[in-house]
Amino acid sequence: MLHRRADQFLIERTKELRRGLTETPLIPLADERCDLVVKLEFCNPAGSTKDRSARWILEQAIRRGEITRDTTVVESSSGNFALALAFYCRMLGISFVPVIDPNCNEATETQLRLLCERVEKVSIRDAADSYLKSRLSRVQELLVDLDSAYWPNQYANPDARDAHYRFTAGELIAQAGPLDYLFVGVGTGGTIAGLSHRIKETYPGCVVVAVDTEGSVIFGGPPKKRRIPGIGSSIVPPLCGQALIDHVEIVPEVRAVEACGALVAKYGLYAGGSTGSTYAAVQDYFARHRPGAPRPGAPHLGAPRPRVAFIAADRGHAYAQTVYDPTWVQQLGAEAVQPVGVEALAVN
Repeated sequence: MLHRRADQFLIERTKELRRGLTETPLIPLADERCDLVVKLEFCNPAGSTKDRSARWILEQAIRRGEITRDTTVVESSSGNFALALAFYCRMLGISFVPVIDPNCNEATETQLRLLCERVEKVSIRDAADSYLKSRLSRVQELLVDLDSAYWPNQYANPDARDAHYRFTAGELIAQAGPLDYLFVGVGTGGTIAGLSHRIKETYPGCVVVAVDTEGSVIFGGPPKKRRIPGIGSSIVPPLCGQALIDHVEIVPEVRAVEACGALVAKYGLYAGGSTGSTYAAVQDYFARHRPGAPRPGAPHLGAPRPRVAFIAADRGHAYAQTVYDPTWVQQLGAEAVQPVGVEALAVN
């Protein structure tokens, strides 16, 4: 077995960074059906819940000696994980090469090109009409080409799960108290794997609802083109199999966009597409299950309102030219009612 020497400078730097981090807020939202709270993960330094996994993966790899100041980190991501890695790698003085695709928001790509000396962008779709497998293939090529490279592999790395178990879930439990329901958007699976285990250890009766998007194959649905990054996948990530999931809600992208608009209008929350999907799932789930309705045979006093939490993964700024652009939204709606195979929507 190869024993690597840890870079003590980087170890000390990660400790300094961790000391400067604070909890993300949990705020209540007025809702007719439930006592609803949202954890604002977009208040992390790099702007999303992916800060948790990016920082912890890097920190643990540094402790194991897998990353030194001579290492180049390479990862497939067209969104928040790439931004988080770019931020923390820059803070640590480590090179980072993100592998992105055309679904990457223009604002995100611009920021990545400012933070990274090299950005790889694939353009060939795979059999699932996605770019994920093309991105992963390019990552493997870079790992061979670069002298000293490290792949975080956010889709299978247990450190991604552990980050949300230790930090995101730990904060949520302390802030929210007992929970009846937890709604979590699913992409790589790290967030829901970590959250679900810690939450159910503390509140065994909590119902964990996984939120996915139409066109994602994670929960067995048919693949189709997806426009909104940050939720869904064209593969089944290994970390998803480690999550404790009670129910799955599949949200069409048009519905996610509607929910983003509702969050702004009702609460002033300018959130990203996956947050819209998750909020839509909350509303649609309780529209069907009617919490608070009188139980059969019981006095008409109503059942206790359930305590419900969901995650706001990122802000809406990166979606200004898509989710929050009326022309783009109109095209998305038109495409949703067109026969399969008809292209209508230009990305970015």
